[in-house]
Amino acid sequence: MHLSLRAGAPTLGSMRRKSAEQETDRLRVLIADGDPLARRVIRDCLGTAPGFVVVAEAKDGVEAVELALHYRPEVVLMEVNLPGIDGISACREIVARAPAVRVVMFSVPQERDIELQALRAGASGFLSKDTEVSSLARALRSVASGEAAVSRSLTSHLVTALRESTENGAGMRPIRSPLTTREWEVLDHICAGESTREIAARLFLTDDTVYSHTKSILRKLGVHSRAEAVIVAARLRQPGHV
Repeated sequence: MHLSLRAGAPTLGSMRRKSAEQETDRLRVLIADGDPLARRVIRDCLGTAPGFVVVAEAKDGVEAVELALHYRPEVVLMEVNLPGIDGISACREIVARAPAVRVVMFSVPQERDIELQALRAGASGFLSKDTEVSSLARALRSVASGEAAVSRSLTSHLVTALRESTENGAGMRPIRSPLTTREWEVLDHICAGESTREIAARLFLTDDTVYSHTKSILRKLGVHSRAEAVIVAARLRQPGHV
């Protein structure tokens, strides 16, 4: 092959740089799904969309975390029901150890609580496996640029929950938090000034269980009193907190 070095003609170096730039512009995706057929279908679908490259595939949650930390792709597309470590737990570990990596949960239609758990674990979206290829590609690009990928019904649910939340933020949950859903429920009642006995009655728990949850809340938030926990909870619920 003859390469002309005339002014204005492409050189070997410029061709290599252009090739490298094109590779850099491609959105790198990690696919995590326990079903090899599902992984192949997703890989083939993304292969038909311009600007994507599948850097790796994971068959379980442990592998998903390891590969995500190794390759640091722009987006991890992950099934909820993974063998070993489930998808939500894997998502939580990935975003904690590699905040720049965006995780999108990808599954058959799930209960609303599962979708919310995924968002609280740090997922940037939750998509159905019924999603069309063009819509999937568009959603992944949006997530890579910092947007969220959620269905209209889930968006509507989140808006309703925000409207129904009280002024002190009770009922609101930050996307990333060390507390479990039950611990946030207990903390909501602590913020409302309720006693251990009152919280137990409202949540149909024993006093000892509420006391145990309260100890766990204080430990996870790094505080020593209920009053301090209320202050930290208010800070976690602020719009700018992630």
